[in-house]
Order: sequence, then C-alpha cells, then structure tokens
Amino acid sequence: MKFYSFLAGVLLACTTAVHAAEPAADGGRKILRVAFTTAETGFDPSQISDLYSRTVTPHIFEALYRYDHLARPVKIRPLTAAGMPEVSPDYKVWTVKLQPGIYYADDPAFKGRKRELVAQDYVYAFLRTADPANRSQLWSWIETFNIAGLADYRREVVAQKKRFDYDHPIQGLRALDRHTIRFTLSEPSPRFLENLAASDLLGGIAREVVEFYGDKIAEHPVGTGPFKLKQWRRSSLIVLERNPDFREMHYDAEPAADDTEGQAILARFKGRRIPMIDEVRISIIEEEQPRWLAFLNGQIDMLAGQYSAGPGSFINVAMPNGKVAPNLERRGIQAAQQVNSDIAITYFNMEDPVVGGYTPEKVALRRAISLSMDVEREIRVARKGQAIPAQSQVVPHTTGYDPKFKSESGDYDPARARALLDMYGYVDRDGDGWRELPDGKPLVLVYATQPTQISRQFDELWRKNLQAIGVRTTFQTGQWPEQLKLARAGKLQIWTLGSSASGRDGQSSFDRLHGPQAGGQNLARFNLPAFDALYDRMSVLPDGPERDDLFRQAKMLAVAYMPYKPTVHRISTDMWHPWVSGFRRPVFWSEWWHLVDVDPAMRVEAGIKLD
Repeated sequence: MKFYSFLAGVLLACTTAVHAAEPAADGGRKILRVAFTTAETGFDPSQISDLYSRTVTPHIFEALYRYDHLARPVKIRPLTAAGMPEVSPDYKVWTVKLQPGIYYADDPAFKGRKRELVAQDYVYAFLRTADPANRSQLWSWIETFNIAGLADYRREVVAQKKRFDYDHPIQGLRALDRHTIRFTLSEPSPRFLENLAASDLLGGIAREVVEFYGDKIAEHPVGTGPFKLKQWRRSSLIVLERNPDFREMHYDAEPAADDTEGQAILARFKGRRIPMIDEVRISIIEEEQPRWLAFLNGQIDMLAGQYSAGPGSFINVAMPNGKVAPNLERRGIQAAQQVNSDIAITYFNMEDPVVGGYTPEKVALRRAISLSMDVEREIRVARKGQAIPAQSQVVPHTTGYDPKFKSESGDYDPARARALLDMYGYVDRDGDGWRELPDGKPLVLVYATQPTQISRQFDELWRKNLQAIGVRTTFQTGQWPEQLKLARAGKLQIWTLGSSASGRDGQSSFDRLHGPQAGGQNLARFNLPAFDALYDRMSVLPDGPERDDLFRQAKMLAVAYMPYKPTVHRISTDMWHPWVSGFRRPVFWSEWWHLVDVDPAMRVEAGIKLD
C-alpha cells in the first residue's frame, strides 16, 4: 500500500497526459493500447531501421513468408506465398508463387480500383532499397543477398550519376508472371528463406502508391496487411485500424505437441478470423514512471518488454522474486519473462581520430574502455537484474550462440585497463588526474546519449567507469531518432544502443562488423578484410561444424579489435491486463497485434475509464 500511496501523487498527471494523446472512448470496439519508449522514424520500409517503426510496418505490409506465432523451435510458413519456395540444388535459384486474390487496402492512389498484390510488387520493394536516391538503410543488408545484377546496376547508376530506372531488367530479380517471382543469386544462399520472411522490411509495395505520395510516402504506408494507418502524430501517437480489405484469414499455428502454453492458445483461438481487434493505439511515453503508472491505471493494456521496456525500474515492485506481485495478481495482471534474441552494444566509430583506427595504441584504448565497464553493476543497478552479460556479438536463440563461450568482451578489470593505457602512452602528463593521448593532446571521449531518466543512469555509470581509469568523458545529448541519423552518417564517436535479431541465423549479428555494410548495420564502420572474408565464407556454407568454426573465428576477431563492446542480452518482462488474451512474445519477429484479443466489457468491469 505504501507503493500506491507514492503513486497517487503523480497518477493524475500521467492519466491526463495519456488522455490528451487519445481522447476518444472505445465505444465497445476492441482497442489494444500499447506504448513505445522511443519515437518512430516513419513507415516507409525501405528507409527505416529502428525497432519502433519496424514494429508497426509488418502489421501493414506483408512479406512472402512469416514465422509461425506459436512454434518453438521457430518455423517459417507462407504468408502471401502460395507455398514453400522451389529451390535449386545449389541454393542459387529461389522461385516463389504468390496466392492470387490478395488486395491492398483501399487508397486514393488506386483511383477507385481494387488493386491486387502481384509478384512485381516484391521486385519493386527490392529495387527501392537499391535506388541511391532513397538512401535506404537496408541496402547494405540487401547487397549481402547477392541478387545477380542488382548491385552492379546500382554501381552503374552511381558512377554515371543517372536516374535509377525501375524498369531496367535485373537478372536475379524477375516477376515471371503475375504471381511468380524468381530470385537468382550469384552465390549459394542456404538460408535465403529467412530473408524472405523479414516481413517488417520486405513486404510488397505498390509502385503507384509511392509515385502518388512522393517524398511523403513515409506518412502514407499502404499494404495488404491486417491493419492500416489511421492517425499519426509524430513522436506522440500512432493509431492503426483494422484493414477492411484484408483477406479472410483464420488463426492457425503449429506449436509442439508438448508445448502446453502454445497448445492452450491454439485451442482457444484456432479458426478465429484475424485480426481479432479493431484498433491499436501506440502512445510514445519515454519516461519509465509515467509509462508504468499508465499501465497500472489501465490506460495501457500491455507493457511488452522489447519496445516498451516492461516495468523497467519498477520490476522489483511488479515481480518480486520473479513472480507477479500479489496486489497485481489479484487484479488479474499476468506476466512472462524470457531472454531476448537481442544485444545492447557500445560502438566506437572506427573512423574517429580518437577512438578509431587499427593500430596497436587505438586497439588498446578501445579494449581498455571495454575492460573498465562494470556490466554486472549495470545489470544490477540500472537494469534491475533484467539482463545477462554478453560475451560476443551473437545473440541468444540464433545459430552460433554458445552460452558457454567466454571472452575478454565479458571481463571487468579496471587494473588491466589502466595497465594497457600506461603501456601504450595514454598517461597523465600534466598531473591533473586525467590521461592524455600518446602525442600529449587531451584525451576526451564524447559519449552520445538521450535526455531520459534511464539514460542519465547509464551515463552516470559510464562516467564513473571511465573516471576510475583516468579518462575524461563528455556527453552529446539528443533525441534517439536524431542520434540514429548522426550514427548512420558517422558523426558520433561512441554510442550505446540495442539490436534485435530478425531471424534464426546468427550471421546477422556479424552484419555490424561487415565492411560493405558501413553506415547501415555496421555503425562502427569496421573494415577488416580478414573479417569480411570470414563473413563471405559463412554466407555460402550450410549449417555445420565448418560454419561453426567460422563463427568462433569471427567472434575472436571482434574481441581482438573491439569495434563494439557487447554488454548485455536483455530479459523481457511482458505484463498485461486480464482483458488481453492470446499474447506470446515472438522470438525474432515483430507482428502479433492481429493475433491477440481484447475484451472491452472486462475493461469496463475493472472500472477503467478512458474518455
């Protein structure tokens, strides 16, 4: 009761803020209310890379394949495809047939006609990532697919400074007929199916919509998925509504026979038409306290850990000893926890004159910084125990992840850090208590951060860690979307952020170190030919011992050069009110809002007033 007395003083302000964001009452409609901790950047799949936007877009756009919602271990199934792909023995030719009769949501761009999804729409989606004019954050990743002729044509466009021609034939990207698409790859790709299941990025898109909206396309996503965008107030509110043109699709899944939870969910929902809800309202609430209070007050139906950070600092109140608190349990609130297929990483800009470079003294500086970081304290103090230490770039639940792997990346040893700095000339020459660079110039690190309460906690830990080894640091504060833009442009020196796997192949974790992906997934701009050779080799090998050994070598190179300090794999704590049913956290993917149900009457019975 003391906790709720503490809450009472700020509850009214929180409630007022959420009401201002969403003034309309439910009116009996099934509305799911969730929160993001960070603002979205837009809804054009070819131009986004952040988790928050990528959580919205797969509910609007549909890829060829999807992950089964309940299957553990994960299983890929057709989404808009009519069946599994036809694959050549050398894994270079992948042919996919689409289901006929799938239609886009109605939009003015179609001028009153009903627009069917066709194979050319997927060709067009890939081409948009290759068009230099779009500056797609996806291109460095798409380039690794080795689609025959696509990268060559892009280079030709750049070299000749000409306009990208969307009608230019690409050998490896062809719509054979209205409902058949063929991908021809220049190198074998045994796991190409996982790329085709990236529904948050590679959904079909109609060319006439892009041409109709022009540079406003990020504000007008039009797809074939279960929802459509109803309202968007940047960095404040996103509202999706049921797509009335969505085809008849019914709940189905394939949980394992011994999966009690999965079988129970399937028994309850099998055969139900989806989506089961009418609307999703996403409020952007960056600070932990108002977000937690909004959940307690029923203004938010769920705190789904990955994008809403769960209870955050209130975890010990919400789930003492790993169980739902009795007072919350009496209200019917449920919770689930799991280690995410994600990682928090601190990256060093390898092109920065202070922390970048490949010479021994630069490597020593990064490794010393890594050794100074007290990750266990970070987990205990800032993360309230909701994480496990990371030993490499590879994330849990993916191939290549070994829970027994141990490396220097996971060490905390400030004495060794100070010795490394002394050895390579980072010493205090003027007696002011701070080290200088080997050439005698001041050593000052610039750490990028965000203006939130939780960020300030991390900043203080960072400052103390560096102070303990005699290194001065300053902070470059900005909103997360703006920091991401600067990071992509190579204008941040050091920044910490998270990354989530979009599929089961652990090689995606190494995208961050792949030289050709600099400025895309590779924020550190790490460029080491020896590493790239390993990456290219593991791309064409089937899973097995030889590929596993390449994973091990790649991990050790990452430790040796330390372009990133992997810190933790986060634990998600998802909490939801009893009027929400059917939730199960996805392992890799983002789309699940169409697979849960909401009972408005139960919400009313609980005394929740939303108008």
